[in-house]
Amino acid sequence: MGARTVRAHVDERRVPARMSGSGATGGLTLRPLSARSVILSLLLGTHPPELPARDLVRLVEGFDVGASTARAALSRMAAAGDLRRTDTGYRLSERLLERQRRQDEALRPHTRAWDGDWETLVITATGRGPAARAELRTGLTALRLAELREGVWLRPANLDRPLPAALDRVAERLVSRPEAPARELAGRLWPLGDWADTARALLAHVDRARRPADRLTAFAAVVRHLLADPVLPAELLPPGWPGTALRDAYARYQREQSGQVRAHGTRT
Repeated sequence: MGARTVRAHVDERRVPARMSGSGATGGLTLRPLSARSVILSLLLGTHPPELPARDLVRLVEGFDVGASTARAALSRMAAAGDLRRTDTGYRLSERLLERQRRQDEALRPHTRAWDGDWETLVITATGRGPAARAELRTGLTALRLAELREGVWLRPANLDRPLPAALDRVAERLVSRPEAPARELAGRLWPLGDWADTARALLAHVDRARRPADRLTAFAAVVRHLLADPVLPAELLPPGWPGTALRDAYARYQREQSGQVRAHGTRT
């Protein structure tokens, strides 16, 4: 088996990371990963996203998940459409490949120099039901846009990525230069102080975590937090922004986990 990269996956239903008043994890609330989340962590961080069944079971055992529990989880996930069986093991299903792409982008965002322009989308479609509106909001948030007021979404135009063509059916795309000071506007659109506080708490926690299961849980929370990073131009960020430090910490963990995957592949 060739060299592979493993990244932590966040099952958002099971592993929230939020600030609280106190706690042994420095103000964070972290919940242990389920067997399903551990398996997805391994596969979402593997390129191509496929591992032999025996390797998966051995790797998952290293995170306090028994072999029988891991095998049962693999069967359930294949039946649910999360995974598909291959000749040698299990591979992510097509519907999870977009999640892998988003996770990769969160860890290594593609940016360009910012010239002061803002991407702006004005929602023009009407008559959509609650489910369609919620789906659109989720999609726009995933694109790192923020809502200024109902139906008006924007962000600094510093991301080097195309917007989905499907947005043209529901929104008008504009380029704007708001009169409000850009840093002030960014502070209104995103809770930058809260994001930075949680990032620093995560950095402190991952430094303390020692057990493999605890480290995977912590770095799964790191990935989730990076998905919510607005990736703003440096001139719009508060002093001491911890985004780069959080990505660097994850890159070190990624190298550590890659070695584990290679070691299991060598023994297969």
